[in-house]
Amino acid sequence: MQENLVSRWYFGGLSSSAAACFTHPLDLIKVHLQTQQEVRMGMIGMTVNVVRREGYLALYTGLSASLCRQMTYSLSRFAIYETIRDKLNRKNKGVLPFYQKILLGAFGGFTGGFIGTPADLVNVRMQNDIKLPVELRRNYAHVLDGLLRVWREEGMKKLFSGATMASARGALVSVGQLRHTASHLPAMLTYLYLSCYDQSKQLVLATGYLADNTLTHFLSSVFAGGCAIILCQPLDVIKTRLMSSKVEYKSVFHCLTETAKLGPRAFYKGLVPAAVRLIPHTVLTYMVLEKLKQHFGKVVVT
Repeated sequence: MQENLVSRWYFGGLSSSAAACFTHPLDLIKVHLQTQQEVRMGMIGMTVNVVRREGYLALYTGLSASLCRQMTYSLSRFAIYETIRDKLNRKNKGVLPFYQKILLGAFGGFTGGFIGTPADLVNVRMQNDIKLPVELRRNYAHVLDGLLRVWREEGMKKLFSGATMASARGALVSVGQLRHTASHLPAMLTYLYLSCYDQSKQLVLATGYLADNTLTHFLSSVFAGGCAIILCQPLDVIKTRLMSSKVEYKSVFHCLTETAKLGPRAFYKGLVPAAVRLIPHTVLTYMVLEKLKQHFGKVVVT
């Protein structure tokens, strides 16, 4: 009999929220870059512009909505993936096959993306508000005010504007951050972009040079963040445009075609700030998650 520590269902939401407190300004700049109709400013220029116009605190506009999103989207996808995976591992007395982890991660990400869409909508709008003329600003006081006003003024359906892209993005991000056990380098090279966190973690541990410690978690999560950003950036651009618009786009396809008219680079607008945000966010999320599991995890006898 062996005792193991496993994550509690809410650890993913807590760790993601902690990471969001540090990376929110980068998320705000990413949204501003993605909603440009033409590529006029880069990351540094946009940051300077926001600070000059609104002050340093403007970089944290929409933080309440961002935290609400993490406690819906991230909590859901981590809870589904971690809980079901651990139960199946105990039932089967071994690790899940690779394809089952991919399917489970995609399902968790898709579900979490849908659940988190209302908070994500308000988050995008609050972040984008400060770049609009004063007379066009929505001026949501906080996330609850935003959710209620969207519901009252635009209807329940609008709360789930961009849900298709958010769910698809959530599935890809979760797959990109999946944890998979493997012991051969060819498998790592083939599936790195899908299951890089546990893949790299298990390979590092298998070498015997590093233990299951902070450095191992850091290196593994850097790979996970890189994979996630490459997979989800085009969908993230479409999702952001759909959520921030008022009447410009009639459907996902309309938004897709209008964005395509700006050229292929339009689908990777905000790539640098997205990478600068998502990779640290992924690193912080997994490192906090590992610490929560280490100190407050549930003891399971196998």
